[in-house]
Parts: sequence; structure tokens; C-alpha cells
Amino acid sequence: MLKKLLGLTTASVLALGLAACGGEEASQEAPADDVEGTEETPAEETASHVGEDVDFEIIGIDPGAGLMNITINQVLPEYGLEDDWNVVESSDAAMTAALKSAYENEEPIIVTAWSPHWKFSEFELKYLEDPLNLYGAAEDIHTIARTGLDEDHPNAYQLLDQFGWEPDHVEYVMALVNDGANVEEAAEQFVSENEELVATWIESVETVDGDNFTLLYVAWDETVAATNVLGHVLESIGYDVTLTQVDAGPMWAGIATGSGDATVGAWLPTTHADYYEQYEGDFIDLGSNLHGTALGLAVPTYMDIDSIEDLVVE
Repeated sequence: MLKKLLGLTTASVLALGLAACGGEEASQEAPADDVEGTEETPAEETASHVGEDVDFEIIGIDPGAGLMNITINQVLPEYGLEDDWNVVESSDAAMTAALKSAYENEEPIIVTAWSPHWKFSEFELKYLEDPLNLYGAAEDIHTIARTGLDEDHPNAYQLLDQFGWEPDHVEYVMALVNDGANVEEAAEQFVSENEELVATWIESVETVDGDNFTLLYVAWDETVAATNVLGHVLESIGYDVTLTQVDAGPMWAGIATGSGDATVGAWLPTTHADYYEQYEGDFIDLGSNLHGTALGLAVPTYMDIDSIEDLVVE
């Protein structure tokens, strides 16, 4: 049975020693006859209707996420949105709850988004085009281990180094959970249904006898799924595994200080770039365990908007 420590705040983690330290411009120039509405409905009002429909709010996630940093400090100012738009600090769970409510009622909503995530299989969504490419290219999710892990737990280290899967794998686990399965049960089901894949992770790995091992993770659905799957596999070779949920900063600090053994939820090179730079030299980067991620702003496909530029109010 995996042991879980859930919902630790930054303060409690410190106690454990985890923390060191509108419309396009063409619409403005269009003749009055081409603008919908009467003379009392100027082009400017038409151009800003998307913002008005969502109260000029973009529903975000936890404030420590790189996705939030990019959105607030790069996307808003570079697209000229900072004076009109507000990014609401939230969480993965709160963001998806707001999205679910809006989607079921066909109401407009704009959210910070990333893939892989179950919301893209549950709802018909689209990323807004990012002409300035501020969200960058697809990211990888890396496995990060504490220094000395290869000597202290060589078999776990080898398993971590060999761990890798595809977006459809993790989305399958997330979908099981979203459909009502317990995450531990979903992880066990995935492992039992993908024996050939799991065999590549544990190839040449020897069993142990109850060695303690701690995985740190943030409460992002794909990271929760990956952590539980790996935790299940570690237990199958004899480790006594504890899964500890923390925020992104304490997760990196915990690996750097050795309070946690590893994480399989490091988004690079963008989302966790600041933490990577801050703690570089105090951890081991085992490389990518998943390719093909994406970051950006997403909306339901029923919304008549295609680009971040469409959010500009002229």
C-alpha cells in the first residue's frame, strides 16, 4: 500500500526540511456598414466582446507554476493585454471544475492549459494560436533524482532512469481516475494491462527488501498519475514507497536537500526553468520520461476565437 502525505503547505514542508532557503485590427478599419449592430454598437465594443463575456479573466492554476509566470509576465504584456486582462490564481482542480461548469452550459471561458491532460479527451477544446511563440515549443517531462541516489538505492535509480511512456499512456490513467477510479487502482490497472512496457522499466533491476523511498509530486493530474504508476512499480520490486504532495518550489527544494528521493514531474525547459536554474548542481537530471507536451491558453471549440491576438481590446 502506497503511503501518501497529501496537501502539504510550503510551511509544513519547511518543517520537514523540504525547502531550502478583441478582435483583429481589420475590424477597426472596416466600414460602418460592415459592423454588426447599430450606430450605438461601435466597432470597439464588438472587438472587446470576448473579454466582456468572460469578465476579462483567464482562469489559471497555482501561482508557482511556470505556465502562470509565462502568462502573467510575458503573454499579457507582449500582446498588450496587461491593462485589461486578469489571470486568476487557482489550482488544477479548481480550473478544471470551472471549465467543466462552463462547458456543460456552453458558456465562454479561457483557461491556462497543458497537455497531456484528461480535459482534452473529456471536452472539445482548442489552443489559441500564439503568433509570438511565447509559450514555446513542446516540453518534456523529466525525472529528477537527489544526488547520491545512485549509490544509496541503485535499483530504484536504474528503474527511474529506464522509466518512460507516451502521452496516451498517462492520459489513459487520468481518464480512469476522471471516470471515478481511485488513482491507486487506476495505476495498478495500467501496470497490469501494459506488462511489456513495464518490463522495459524494470529490466535488469533487482528486488529489494522494504527499502524506504519517497517520491515528491505536485497536484497536477498527469504528475499524480505518473507518480502513482511508478510508485506501484517500485513497490512491486520491494520498496516501501511514500508519495508526498507538495507545491512546485518545495518539490525541487526537497530533491535538492535530499528530503525526497525523486520526482517524475519536472516540466522542462520552460515550466520549471526557474527551479532548475536555482537548484542546478544539487540534483541529477535523468532526462525525459515523456515527450509531446504543450502549453498555452485554451477555450472550448464552440467559442468564436482562434488566437491570443483576438483578446486585444483596441
